[in-house]
Amino acid sequence: MILSLFRKKSDPAPVYAIYNVIVAQSRQPRFYADWQVPDTVTGRFDMISLHMALVFRRLRSETGTSKDFSQAVFDLFFKDMDRSLREMGTGDLGVPKKIQKMGSLFFGLLAALNAAMDSNDPIALEAVLSRNVFDGVPNDHVGALVDYMLRQDRALAGQAAADIISGNLHFEDAA
Repeated sequence: MILSLFRKKSDPAPVYAIYNVIVAQSRQPRFYADWQVPDTVTGRFDMISLHMALVFRRLRSETGTSKDFSQAVFDLFFKDMDRSLREMGTGDLGVPKKIQKMGSLFFGLLAALNAAMDSNDPIALEAVLSRNVFDGVPNDHVGALVDYMLRQDRALAGQAAADIISGNLHFEDAA
């Protein structure tokens, strides 16, 4: 706890800007209406997690301020999840347990997503998305989500880390 006093803090404006872009992209109607991502609290958490993972993939090889920036975006994500759980009526004692579970789910998704995408294996990526987004239930649209994720990964790779850290992030349409 005391060590966090000495950690360099990221400027909050770009952190909020990037998080807002991630959330807005995650709410694209196409995911829920056309690709049948469950339009539930869990489904929306999964879509935010996927987009967060894409941004973290982009920034993971960078050094210096990008690590602090990624941590600040992550912290904001879970602060927002904490707030959302409380608004939905989760009691003070239940929130930390749910946040811990959400963190485990996020890190599991991030690791599986990175492994599949690093090996350029669309079949493994399809399995990750099927398991994590669609709960293993067969879905005719998981292939569209695979294509979308690969397209976004390429698009983000073309964006300078300095731009992202300054609050400028652009996803392609979910077309």
